[in-house]
Amino acid sequence: MSNLRSARQADRTMGRKAPERIGMVGATGLIGRRVIEISSETDQVRIVGIARREITLPDGARMEMFVADPAKWGEVFEAIKPRSFICALGTTWKKAGRDEEAFRAVDQDLILQTAEAAREAGVLNMVLISAAGANPGSKNLYMRVKGETEQLVSKVGFKRLDILRPGLLRGSRENDFRFAEKAAMTVAPLVEPMLPAKYGMYHSVKSDLVAEAALGLAMRRAQGRFTHDLDAMKRAAREWRAKVEKDREPEE
Repeated sequence: MSNLRSARQADRTMGRKAPERIGMVGATGLIGRRVIEISSETDQVRIVGIARREITLPDGARMEMFVADPAKWGEVFEAIKPRSFICALGTTWKKAGRDEEAFRAVDQDLILQTAEAAREAGVLNMVLISAAGANPGSKNLYMRVKGETEQLVSKVGFKRLDILRPGLLRGSRENDFRFAEKAAMTVAPLVEPMLPAKYGMYHSVKSDLVAEAALGLAMRRAQGRFTHDLDAMKRAAREWRAKVEKDREPEE
């Protein structure tokens, strides 16, 4: 905690605006790691991560990481007091042992518990990484759980909730090779241009774009519940990049 206070005091002393603190859970996944890497390249924000276990941070990471049992995450939120947080938690059907209860324990129960803990600690905004096709009425278990989770989180009471629905994520995963996903990423650029426009939401998307969109949306102030498809994520990512470029302009 003292490092965070020291950094903010140094910014005030030098006349700079202190970076906005954004909480994050799900730092070990593809999106979480890219959020850390991208945010570390600018002074716009500082990520404060919360995890269940010690993790190896990306090279050059400029952030704080707190390790605690999920039951204690609310206490961490109270201590770090971020205005918003990004939830990039998630597992896969395979990692869950093809067990519905185990899958829901992460992709629904843990996400909801974290959202409730954050809101009770005074966090105002949440950015949730969901999935294209999320629908509580879907016959597909993955999409059904994602849709149900969106509905449950929407009732928690955040001033602002942004739900991102990316399709197949393109990017390099840390120690997590997925053959089927890798094959799909290879084929996607060839097949997607031939798909009808109505399937545009399912197009594959670079993990960088989703991470940039999440960061940009976490800084917004307007209240409400917003669901972002691929086009909306592209706009949010451009907004983030514009902020970073402006921050890099030399002062007159």
